[in-house]
Amino acid sequence: MPWIDACATDDIDEEDLIRFDHEDRTFAIYHSPDGDYFCTDGLCTHEHVHLEDGLVMEYEIECPKHNATFDYRTGEAKRAPACVNLNTYKTKVEGGRVLIEV
Repeated sequence: MPWIDACATDDIDEEDLIRFDHEDRTFAIYHSPDGDYFCTDGLCTHEHVHLEDGLVMEYEIECPKHNATFDYRTGEAKRAPACVNLNTYKTKVEGGRVLIEV
């Protein structure tokens, strides 16, 4: 699987996320409180609303539409109405850039 250059490390504040679109897919890239980067699908599994406007709290993303939450490290759906986990993708940092494996 190829590694894709998604953004600069300083594009994402700690405990925040950015949207990244690649080909016909959309992703969310997170900057955790401990300085690590994570990537999930960018759309909530409940009604396919983009997570980019959601609230990041520690290691969870809250969907802006119905307040479903996910652990962005594992993709696990933590609060209804979402009951399907998000897909997650490996990330790495090289030269101040966040790369994702898709």
